[in-house]
Amino acid sequence: MANWRDGGATLRVGAVAVPLEVAASYRARTRGLLGRDGITGALLLTPAASVHTFGMRFPIDVAYLDRRLRVLAVTTMAPGRLGLPRPRARYVLEAEAGAMAGWGLRVGAPVRVEPSAGPAPG
Repeated sequence: MANWRDGGATLRVGAVAVPLEVAASYRARTRGLLGRDGITGALLLTPAASVHTFGMRFPIDVAYLDRRLRVLAVTTMAPGRLGLPRPRARYVLEAEAGAMAGWGLRVGAPVRVEPSAGPAPG
């Protein structure tokens, strides 16, 4: 997806399809997962090279992706933490702690983002 927009999409990790929310605007990236009790699927922050979990209510898995959507690093962050910026990271993928291992997401793996069929919520 060359023109990133806020809204729904599907994340493909190998053969696994995961519901995805895309946060491309400054406002959506700033809000992220704050104020939520959980997430079904994942949230993609674009552009982003680091995240924090201040004000979060649950631990999250964080995957840092390069410009070709290849996984550079995967970590789990507890609430109240500051993640260091990752060199070469262009996108950050967030999900509930443990979810990414269940999808088989690992360092070096490519992921795909497929736009949703319907109009973006607005």
